Amino acid sequence: MARSKKHAEHANHERWLVSYADFITLLFAFFVVMFATSQTDKAKAKQVSEAVKEALENGGVSAAVHEIMGGTVDEKGKGNAQMRGPGGAEKNAKPEMKPRPEEAELLPSLQYLNSQLKDDIKNGKIEMRLEQRGLVISLREAAFFPSGGDNVEPASMPSLQKVAGVLQGLSNPVRLEGNTDSVPIHTARFRNNWDLSAARSIAMLGVLSGKFNVPSERFSVTGYADTKPVASNDTEEGRAHNRRVDIVILNQRTAVPDSAPKTVAAKKE
Repeated sequence: MARSKKHAEHANHERWLVSYADFITLLFAFFVVMFATSQTDKAKAKQVSEAVKEALENGGVSAAVHEIMGGTVDEKGKGNAQMRGPGGAEKNAKPEMKPRPEEAELLPSLQYLNSQLKDDIKNGKIEMRLEQRGLVISLREAAFFPSGGDNVEPASMPSLQKVAGVLQGLSNPVRLEGNTDSVPIHTARFRNNWDLSAARSIAMLGVLSGKFNVPSERFSVTGYADTKPVASNDTEEGRAHNRRVDIVILNQRTAVPDSAPKTVAAKKE
């Protein structure tokens, strides 16, 4: 009887794939951990480390890492990590605009006066704005002075008292700037617009210092006539805006001791 021959077993030539797959998995985990440890967010790094450990034990490395680094994973296994991770969309988001230091100094005063003088602002009697040099409070002639005169209207005293209250709470220097429109004036009291603008600044100094006790040494006064308009002098509305006295609360950062005379000499014609 013929002896049966044993068939030789086939050698498994694909066993190396198991070791290769394990190597690739470990290499991927290594780079993920290296990326996580390079970030400043220690909490997220810890999450990544734990997720990798869990994924190595239970499988699903890719999904776990995508969830930590990018949020959601779609049905194709792709996450949105680039939208939230370092260098993603959040990094390119617009930074919040902050006021410059010289503006921030007087921002609380502006906000307070906006609330206290809201009726005057609404009616166009007062305008306020922050500039690099400080807080500018523009007093319109129609509400604070008679036409062609330098006497401060008694009806404007409540508004000026609120402004004086803010000045008393600050130590900043204050500049009073008289301005007119371009229409020439020549009266027995005022030879020209230079005289009128300077006289109105001095009159405002008398009220703020003499009536409301703001120290006079903090003030400087000047008259610009029609040389610093804020609107066109070609229309009545524009000229009305230009006839004003600006109370400028100077920033402490930019204020320079004024060695010039307290009152600018009127220009002679």
